[in-house]
Amino acid sequence: MTTTPLRGRVALVAGATRGAGRQIAVQLGAAGATVYATGRSSRAGRSEMDRPETIEETAELVTAAGGTGIAVRVDHLVPEQVRDLVARIDAEQGRLDVLVNDVWGSEHLITWNEPVWRQPLEPGFRTLELAVHSHLVTSHHALPLLIRNPGGLVVEIGDGTTAYNDAHYRLSVFYDLAKVSVNRLAFAQARELEPHGCTAVALTPGFLRSEAMLEHFGVTEENWRDGIVMDPHFAISETPAYVGRAVAALAADPDRARWNGRSVDSGELATVYGFTDLDGSRPQGLRYIVEVADTGRPADVTGYR
Repeated sequence: MTTTPLRGRVALVAGATRGAGRQIAVQLGAAGATVYATGRSSRAGRSEMDRPETIEETAELVTAAGGTGIAVRVDHLVPEQVRDLVARIDAEQGRLDVLVNDVWGSEHLITWNEPVWRQPLEPGFRTLELAVHSHLVTSHHALPLLIRNPGGLVVEIGDGTTAYNDAHYRLSVFYDLAKVSVNRLAFAQARELEPHGCTAVALTPGFLRSEAMLEHFGVTEENWRDGIVMDPHFAISETPAYVGRAVAALAADPDRARWNGRSVDSGELATVYGFTDLDGSRPQGLRYIVEVADTGRPADVTGYR
């Protein structure tokens, strides 16, 4: 079996600066794809999040992994910038096979555990713009290129599956709306793409060890287990490469249409496709959250990774 099943394929990862988006781009590259890594934070300047990661670093990691990484600074809330990005992809590659809508960038805007009447409206509206409007703008401009060839894949990256979010309040009305909406976008796009032989899937990681999460726990990837002292459930956490490998597996599956309109998590896809996290484990993060963390049981990852 080839180790580069995506050689000759072209992907756009919108929101590839850090976290899940960065490693989705890298793992698509590792499978041989040409990946356009977009976002607002570049070596030319940072986004409002004011973090150090850049799209150029992501593109370099894609190329080092075996693909071709191309960094393009884009604000996905500006339709003209997205239009020009897609025109560039068309001019340079003549096709688009994978679109990953991962734009988020709203952690600093969320007010947790307060009812809607105590929520500041402007940060809440900005959250919905970043998390939902940006995805709509990107799909509006990118899908005409993607549907040019049957087999195209759209992946909407969120937090929580549809089944989980339907049953759980996500601790902020704006965060709740954002994460429910992303999953519904995948469902709606699945219906629109099906006549063109293309597929849309909603995908969530489990407990993600992003750069920001590692900082929150005061650890690095090398000593991440020290964070278990702060939260014992951190033991189930997964690297962003895990959800990246999930996207790469979907993109390489000739029968990917079986997932059309579905809402799935990285652990479920790992069980189906057989990939692992970087340490060789196969975390079942969402199932653990439902069966252990949310029920108040003592932290124990036995049987979950």
